[in-house]
Amino acid sequence: MKSGKVNYHSVHSIDEAITLSQTHEGNVKYIAGGQSLTPMMNLRLIFSEEIIDISKIQELKQSYFFQGRFFIGAAVTHAMIEDGKVNDPTNGYLQYVAQGIAYRGVRNKGTIGGSIVNADPAADWPTALLALGASVMIKDLTNDIETPIGHFQCGLMQTTLKESDLVKGVLVPDLSKDAKWSYVKFCHKVGEFAHSIAAIVIDPNLGIFNAALGAAGDKPILLPRLSEYLKSVNISNNDFEIELNDILERDLLENINHLPSSYEFNLHRSIIKKAVMEALIK
Repeated sequence: MKSGKVNYHSVHSIDEAITLSQTHEGNVKYIAGGQSLTPMMNLRLIFSEEIIDISKIQELKQSYFFQGRFFIGAAVTHAMIEDGKVNDPTNGYLQYVAQGIAYRGVRNKGTIGGSIVNADPAADWPTALLALGASVMIKDLTNDIETPIGHFQCGLMQTTLKESDLVKGVLVPDLSKDAKWSYVKFCHKVGEFAHSIAAIVIDPNLGIFNAALGAAGDKPILLPRLSEYLKSVNISNNDFEIELNDILERDLLENINHLPSSYEFNLHRSIIKKAVMEALIK
């Protein structure tokens, strides 16, 4: 299938993009890499009469340290992160996530901003950034707005973006040298969307203890009991495995809609447990 007829516009600044969007009220979409939007339009799952190409906006391709955190522009591609063309303040975490996204052709064009705006619960960046405690920088008609990514995605392919709002980029923490992380996902074949994603980020110096689960519902979630447990976990404790299994069981029962006897429940439990072990033994 192919999308319906659209009008294409190319812009060179954020203000130009937002102003143009205002002149075409409703059915306006921004496009950068097009790896999410184009297939959705071709399948007639998204309809848009006006397409505004923001890939030429240089401000959206920038990355830099900002007030103790690191800003990554929305139009930065997965490949740029994978290839080290963007500084990685997360001790290799961002680079590791990027290199596992789909195929190289997709990574060459797909952008970090496009991924989080598409808000697919089985995509990599929403879960990976949630575990980091990242924030989304949004430009509306008058202001820059910072929104925690956990609040930004509010449901299945739904975000808090209003008409004409444009994602400028994401802010991620500058992890300390003592930080530990792991990122584990399960796919039936290379390149497809994951059936389960687990991301663990631990940085005592920054007070980050996050365990995130993706591809298990309408949006990625933080597992509260496990995240709290990571603050004081002792892997050498004789009761460690019993404690971990109990905490995982309760977290999953309270946060996903699968029976404990189901394949999905046990898949998510296995993936999370593997991620916890990988993070703690680093």
